[in-house]
Amino acid sequence: MDDIQSLASGVVSHVLAGRSLDSELATLWRGNPGLSAQQRAATQDICFGTLRFLGLIDALLMALLDKPLRDEKLRGLLRVALYQLEYTSAAPHAIVDHAVRACERLGLTSAKGLANAVLRNFLRRRAALLIEARSTDAGRYSYPQWWIAKLREQYPAQHETILDAGNLHPPMTLRVNRRRVSAEEYLERLMSQGIAAQSLGAEAIRLEDPQPVERIPGFADGWVSVQDAAAQLAAPFLAADAGMRVLDACSAPGGKAAHILERAQVDLIALDADAARLERVTGNLGRLGLDARVVCGDACEPAAWWDGRPFDRILADVPCSASGVVRRHPDIKWLRRAADIARFAERQRLMLEALWRLLASDGKLLYATCSVFHEENQLQIAQFLEHHRDARRLTLPAPELQLQQVAGQLLPDQWHDGFFYALLQKE
Repeated sequence: MDDIQSLASGVVSHVLAGRSLDSELATLWRGNPGLSAQQRAATQDICFGTLRFLGLIDALLMALLDKPLRDEKLRGLLRVALYQLEYTSAAPHAIVDHAVRACERLGLTSAKGLANAVLRNFLRRRAALLIEARSTDAGRYSYPQWWIAKLREQYPAQHETILDAGNLHPPMTLRVNRRRVSAEEYLERLMSQGIAAQSLGAEAIRLEDPQPVERIPGFADGWVSVQDAAAQLAAPFLAADAGMRVLDACSAPGGKAAHILERAQVDLIALDADAARLERVTGNLGRLGLDARVVCGDACEPAAWWDGRPFDRILADVPCSASGVVRRHPDIKWLRRAADIARFAERQRLMLEALWRLLASDGKLLYATCSVFHEENQLQIAQFLEHHRDARRLTLPAPELQLQQVAGQLLPDQWHDGFFYALLQKE
């Protein structure tokens, strides 16, 4: 366990220094190929959990220390050990003992006594310390203060629900490839293999317990894909019919493009500015048996890749703060800054302007984000409509999934992530 604590504490410290959790874990796996599947899973759980509840953990650490720690390695180790003590079923004495041994592995031999004292002090005073830590916003919600304040202002009645939902373990939802199998048939196959699941709509199936993709029946053969239930609304909202010319403007990793193609035989361009991420689009389309033209290009600069023929449908799943999917990416809470929201909003505005010129008359553009912040969603669309008299916002079709949404905004809950949709038609 001390190996796992050492590895996890390094990842957490690197993330809080400004790196993404996904990239740090990928680096860790490459550098430690001998880790077993169980060790990798345990390390990943500790990293995700520590970042998910970092506000509470840091509040506890502050109460347990006489003065702030200057050594980031030690701080990282104590953070992951406190997460384990509070949120895992591992034996407390084993967690403490392994943390003390991990000090040597991390070159912190002189800090062994301090680590032991801090963690045992937490165990002795646990109840009182937790009450004290949760008396602050950061300790109660485990988000930066600016994030909490923004949601409190924008969602006075729902901000607590949104914040709490972002700290849940995310559900695992599958999208059935209707070209290969029906949802009813696939659900029966899951049940026959002892995998408990629930149908959420025409193509969405939620697994009761998340599974590695290699254990999901038919995944390698293109029967299903992993896609959040809210993200599965994009294709039916866009409603592209056979023969239409369609652009998925920010396509990687390709889930929404694939869904569009599963529903209708369209002429689709999957565009993204990141060549490396486009490889995932190509891989996903190949696994599912689907065809599209995959193009590397910037949606804000269509002159470099557009052939001049207008599109009947455009999906603008724009870059955003990802504030609606933090339970899947808890590092986002600590990597984002308040000033980032305005920068995302400006990028989204430029992208909308560029893409609108590519849309045919009577064509439809679906604007989508995985954000819950108004600046990226309602306010963005209101500003666009104010400056484009040829744009009309349409009422979204009744969703095929039984999800709650108000004016296109879906708030995260136990069933789906936070998403925003606005359907615009060019008149």
